[in-house]
Amino acid sequence: MTFYEVWPADSRYHSDKPLTYSYDSELPVHTVVSVPLQKRTVSGFIKAKVGKPAFAVKPISGVLSQQPLPEAYFKLAEWMQAYYCCSLGDALRQLAPPKPSIRKVNPDETEILVGSQPINIASPLTKDQSSALKAIKKSPSTTILLHGETGSGKTRVYLELAKDCLKKNQSVVFLTPEISLTAQLEQAALQLNVPVYVFHSKLGVAQRKKIWLAILESSQPVVVIGPRSALFSPIQKLGLIVVDEAHEPAYKQDQTPRYQTSRVASQLGQLSGAKVILGTATPLVADYYLASQRKAVARMSQPAVTSSHGKAVLEVVDIKKRENFSRSQYLSKPLIDAITIALQGGKQTMIYLNKRGSARVILCNNCGWQLLCPNCDVPLIYHGDSHTTRCHICGHTKTPPTNCPQCKNEDIIYKSIGVKALVDELGRLFRNARTKRFDSDNQRGEHLSELYPQLVAGEVDILVGTQLLAKGLDLPKLGLVGIIAAESSLSLPDYSGEERSFQLLYQVMGRVGRGHSAGRAIIQTYEPDSIVVRAAMARDYNMFYEHCLAGRQKFRFPPFSYLLKLTCRRSTFSGAENASKKLMTTLRQAGLPVEIIGPAASFYGRRAGYYYWQIVVKSKNRGHLVNLAKLAPADWTIDLDPTNLL
Repeated sequence: MTFYEVWPADSRYHSDKPLTYSYDSELPVHTVVSVPLQKRTVSGFIKAKVGKPAFAVKPISGVLSQQPLPEAYFKLAEWMQAYYCCSLGDALRQLAPPKPSIRKVNPDETEILVGSQPINIASPLTKDQSSALKAIKKSPSTTILLHGETGSGKTRVYLELAKDCLKKNQSVVFLTPEISLTAQLEQAALQLNVPVYVFHSKLGVAQRKKIWLAILESSQPVVVIGPRSALFSPIQKLGLIVVDEAHEPAYKQDQTPRYQTSRVASQLGQLSGAKVILGTATPLVADYYLASQRKAVARMSQPAVTSSHGKAVLEVVDIKKRENFSRSQYLSKPLIDAITIALQGGKQTMIYLNKRGSARVILCNNCGWQLLCPNCDVPLIYHGDSHTTRCHICGHTKTPPTNCPQCKNEDIIYKSIGVKALVDELGRLFRNARTKRFDSDNQRGEHLSELYPQLVAGEVDILVGTQLLAKGLDLPKLGLVGIIAAESSLSLPDYSGEERSFQLLYQVMGRVGRGHSAGRAIIQTYEPDSIVVRAAMARDYNMFYEHCLAGRQKFRFPPFSYLLKLTCRRSTFSGAENASKKLMTTLRQAGLPVEIIGPAASFYGRRAGYYYWQIVVKSKNRGHLVNLAKLAPADWTIDLDPTNLL
């Protein structure tokens, strides 16, 4: 009998010490095993072989593979434990194989993935692509920011770097912010003539486990494609990590450990010797600042497909000038005319509004009563197709009232349009147009990914949707983009609000003018002189960057300070308030040179019947924030480097 120290890869294991188990044969260090933990069986990793202990031990339940996990991943887990102030069990859980599930997964549930136009890796590189490749290969930095315009051919650069890695017998990871964006990379990567594995949560557990083992045990280089969890695929010789659309919020993990994918990828690159590429047309301000300081930015500004059509025509419509809205309350006359011209020319139109539902506010025209969620104290959103209201935080549903419950007045107003009502309005104006809505309320069979072939073929005339439409779509027949309200994110009281608004505007407008035709974009806005709108219209990232950086420096936000957000959840308002004040006292008594803001109720102060309060801490020394995070009680949420403070 042989005895081993094992690290349980489970969030319920909070100790800093491994557990001892027995097995009837020799096992290498870092072997993946199953072990009993209390009344459950969990994944774990062999830490070391030890002598027979003086106490009784349980046997290892099973060995998943004789191939141990590479050393770099364990060093990464230890780094994550310290950097994100989590337990080692939580960090190791990211590396563990998929857990079995009692739910039977139907193969038909696997989503049809969104593709794009084919990429031929045998075609000549553009001058921009060649220059970017030279800059990346020449740079001594592990992590390079590839700042490439929409349509400049960043994917082709990724593939060229991948070819070089594969020749060295090294493997590649391509990360995408959404599952639906993996198909284009998969299609292109298959040309590399090595095993390509797409790894994501839409696959059944058994299928994911099979892929996980195939990656671990592969004797040849592989390409792994997937969302942020694919970063932890058990690759033996890692040579390249690509984080595509690196600005996307989806790269921030919203459960413990609350890691930022690009930061973890950069660390894994240092530990494994792999090159890390952060590719985006709209870099995060903090990322761009830090990369510029290290002289680690590769720029691509020219379209990959040259066009004789010229650049996209951009036009701003001031919503405050109501004479622009004589035919529709929501669609301006210039936009309606442009849609008409696009339809007559056989071109598609994309209408963007980042608001779900039919109406965002329901209120009484007499006394001002407003229909709110009883669990969250936020407006219930009206969905006209089902004649119900729904809370987009907790899911509470309710049939809208026919009269005011306070004054009995029957004059109930539905205000602030959502995409469902926008579809109805377009149907009224363009009765013969084929219009489809794309947002997170779509049912099976209506998803963007499922209808993508029809979109490419031009079988949908008008696409209406939320930010889903901003993510990587390349539609050859798209001729017009209309943005209904440019400042939909600007009203949020958060330091990243302007940045997110700029990114969305820039990305949505980038769906036209990609070489298929010149295209046109019409932006409706209350603030046509806003620097966010002007910079996005001018496709001038530097204008926005300088503006945003100045504000960040003035108010000590990233990259000029690190942030820590501590959040508590209690069943009563006073309970959350008192717990926050108690922790605030503890943080101040630590005597560290930091700026503490709060305590205060969170922006969404009541969710699903619970009350949320938060404390925000700023410091130029991240170590101070880690030390303060350790003072938070176990039931508090710790978010180091939060992407927003809402």
